[in-house]
Amino acid sequence: MEDEARMYRLNGVAHVAGYIDQEPTRVISGVRRQQNMPLHDWIILYLETAGLYHLVRLNSQWFWVDEPLLSAFIERWCPETHTFHMPFGECTITLQDVAYQLGLPIDGEPVSGCLTDFENLMENGRPACVWFCELFGELPLQIKVKQMIVCYTWFHERFRVLLADASEETVRIYARAYIMMLLSSQLFVDKNANRIHLRWLPYLASMDDLSRYSWGSAALAWLYRCLCRGTNRNVVNLAGPLQLLQSWIFWRFPSLRPSSFDVFGFPLASRWATYLPRNDTMDQRVVAARLSLDRLRFHDVSRLVIALTSSRSCLLLWSYLTLPSPIQFMWEPYSSPEVVAVVHPEILVDEHRRLWTAVTSLIYFAAIEWHQVDRVIP
Repeated sequence: MEDEARMYRLNGVAHVAGYIDQEPTRVISGVRRQQNMPLHDWIILYLETAGLYHLVRLNSQWFWVDEPLLSAFIERWCPETHTFHMPFGECTITLQDVAYQLGLPIDGEPVSGCLTDFENLMENGRPACVWFCELFGELPLQIKVKQMIVCYTWFHERFRVLLADASEETVRIYARAYIMMLLSSQLFVDKNANRIHLRWLPYLASMDDLSRYSWGSAALAWLYRCLCRGTNRNVVNLAGPLQLLQSWIFWRFPSLRPSSFDVFGFPLASRWATYLPRNDTMDQRVVAARLSLDRLRFHDVSRLVIALTSSRSCLLLWSYLTLPSPIQFMWEPYSSPEVVAVVHPEILVDEHRRLWTAVTSLIYFAAIEWHQVDRVIP
């Protein structure tokens, strides 16, 4: 390459991979927020209708992330291709992973909207504060509101207790609050982790229409965008659905997963709900994770076997080969009978499966990222 330094730059932004020698023990911090909202039985029906009930299972307890491990993967993220560059080739998180790991619908309308003139999106041009009051029954104190965002604490204090004799309209209000917190804390958390944006008001106004949206593709778009931002050497925090990223690593890289987590259910990310990474010697652990990825070779990977038939047609078969060393990366981690037995049938319907290999744009408001699955699936 004529100018090797350009390999680590995107639009003039320095890629962290070009500065590892200067910061050999750099660990990026995960920005996350625990919802702390109780799941009342009366609102489960609304979550099922919205296609978000599987995600709720990941919200039952705090999902710890291994920051040194994630940092080592960010260093291998290429923003131009949305793939991790490994010694054996490229790999990435796909819509198939989102469906299996989080149980989210990936077929539907995009999660989008123009926020430049946000109040024009409100029904009949009403101000956001008026619509907020109608959807949640009251307005928070002024100290809990800043422009178009509301403090988490107001939702915690206002919607923790749902009385047994609550009316149907009250239950709907609590369901809106839970969904608003779920989306903000689990899927679309940003670095402003203490506040919730009012961008969700147009969606919550019609609870029955929430199932129309492709929450899975929006979550993946946001994760891609956050990973691209995280490759900037000047960025020290990583937001987004980090439980998806970490669970993908554990399912795809057997050598990196924690031991004694052999029992699992659906969604598959719930397998690691009780995982507690060490919080000491983080600088040494990021170096160790880096070294583990550096040592990966092609013979450590489960491979695709191509067999030519007599009719000259090409038969593609995924096969786990018997190799001299343990497999370190799994191309097809979801094909085992144990996984098939726990996956919800709605995830495997053809209308969703056909999108797993689609080269298309993923949309989450202003974040539009390419799903370049053709780079990793022949």
